[in-house]
Amino acid sequence: MNIRRSLKPLWAVLLLIGSVSAIGQDLSSIEVLRTRPVSGGGQAYSLTLQALGLMTLLTLLPAIILSMTAFTRIIIVLGMLRQAIGTPQTPPTQVLVGLALFLTLFVMAPTFNEVQRVALQPYMEEKIPFETALERAVDPMKKFMLAQTRESDIKLFMDIGKASPVVKPMDTPLNILLPAFLTSELRTAFTIGFLIYIPFLVIDIIVASVLMAMGMMMVSPIMISLPFKFLLFVLVDGWALILGSVAASFGESLP
Repeated sequence: MNIRRSLKPLWAVLLLIGSVSAIGQDLSSIEVLRTRPVSGGGQAYSLTLQALGLMTLLTLLPAIILSMTAFTRIIIVLGMLRQAIGTPQTPPTQVLVGLALFLTLFVMAPTFNEVQRVALQPYMEEKIPFETALERAVDPMKKFMLAQTRESDIKLFMDIGKASPVVKPMDTPLNILLPAFLTSELRTAFTIGFLIYIPFLVIDIIVASVLMAMGMMMVSPIMISLPFKFLLFVLVDGWALILGSVAASFGESLP
């Protein structure tokens, strides 16, 4: 994959928070509140007003990454893995966050590519207005979230919000789908974390039992079990196993 193609997901993310138009235009010739017609009908805001909206909405980028992508599940699983091994500071948090971000881009690549195809590219070519592009960009994200969300969680928040029943899943409003998606992601992440903890917990129990049988109760079991945990993790190629399993847990969303 060349560099240009790899940057498409990043452009798609920017579109979701309110993106942008052609950069090469002369800003001095555009009035701040001026609108202009576009092919296909509708009005497009001027570049200056769009840039102002973009700078304002960029503050929502962390919230979008956390609430609408695979990032939440991945970072929680990696954090639990670090705790299960018994090294709270290794790998550093920055490394885990970076790994989670790039694995999120890998998992979300089909969704971002669809956003780029149906929304970003037509908008950049001025074939559709910004409002239409934003509506088209939301649909692929909703498809991804619906595929990862349990029906019981959606029903829970629909009952809490007293929302009207929907005819089809894609009609689920975002204010219902977002908390339901996050709730499902937390449940899935904790389920995976539980499975990760089991082999390391067994090592801790075995080491603690052996030390107690030898009368070495003053020796910290964690100090003795840590090298065995590292050995087990390296022998089974733990990082590839964990990352591959987490990515595979998203099923059809994978590229």
